[in-house]
Amino acid sequence: MTTLATHDTKRSDDVRARMAVLSEIPGKFGAAIQRWSRMNNAFRARKPGVEPLPDRNTEYFFYQTLIGAWPLPMDRAQAYMLKAMREAKQQTTWVANNKEFEDALDLFIEFTYSYAPFQRELQQFVERILEAGRVNSLAQTLLKYTAPGVPDLYQGTELWDLSLVDPDNRRPVDYALRQRLLQELKQMNGGDAAAQVMARAEEGLPKMWTIHKALRLRRERPASFGAEADYVPLMVDGVKHDHVIAYLRGEDVVTVVPRLIVKLGGAWRDTVVTLPEGRWRNRLTGVMVEGGEVEVRGLLKDFPVALLAREEVGGDR
Repeated sequence: MTTLATHDTKRSDDVRARMAVLSEIPGKFGAAIQRWSRMNNAFRARKPGVEPLPDRNTEYFFYQTLIGAWPLPMDRAQAYMLKAMREAKQQTTWVANNKEFEDALDLFIEFTYSYAPFQRELQQFVERILEAGRVNSLAQTLLKYTAPGVPDLYQGTELWDLSLVDPDNRRPVDYALRQRLLQELKQMNGGDAAAQVMARAEEGLPKMWTIHKALRLRRERPASFGAEADYVPLMVDGVKHDHVIAYLRGEDVVTVVPRLIVKLGGAWRDTVVTLPEGRWRNRLTGVMVEGGEVEVRGLLKDFPVALLAREEVGGDR
């Protein structure tokens, strides 16, 4: 089974996809953390001769969580932090509650949520990494559905999902919404389908589109995803070759996804992926390409990831 989220996931796949961006900007992230800590220092509880509460590690964990799951209501932040700290067993535990620490943490969160300068900076920081986080999500989603193994979809994660640990990830799923959006997606089969999907990114349509198209292709070509199907890396050349993951499944399905989006800077330059011979249709955009060296820039121009299927002579399979 290949999966990105389960009933016991501490941070959902989309939270982790966004947090992964932080590894590309350690300097900016570190500077933001230090600045926020100074801004919020007055909100820590103090006693003479004792380290202020919450401690720095807890504060750091709190900022990470906010970045990954923002927008996050205060009550959810407080409930998550309490559970996380008790399970960490550093300052408090389930069987030996440290009331002083837990009360200080609760108040710290409440004060930071009420402090407009911090909230404004947090919002601006998240906005700067939001798109890269979503591309990470689409990349790991397509990998899950095309790499070896049986893909598993946890309830509700067909759209962007910023759940934290239970009971967050056990909330009722709005299946009516997902059914409606899926029906709308099925009507988007024209040349501008990918553009329509990307225009509604806030609704989570790019993620559902990726899942929908990948599952349809798995149903059409089961031999390409079976236990005996090949799983072969494809050659990628060019200055940005290390920003691409590309592989062939079976004989007629290719996955191409980007990595390290922020460091890429949006400039693929001369980077190319070498496809096996034949004519290949990108199932996510409808664009047709010929085998051989294909510019990654063109493959990912209309949609952040690419799912290619080789066409039989005379039309689709």
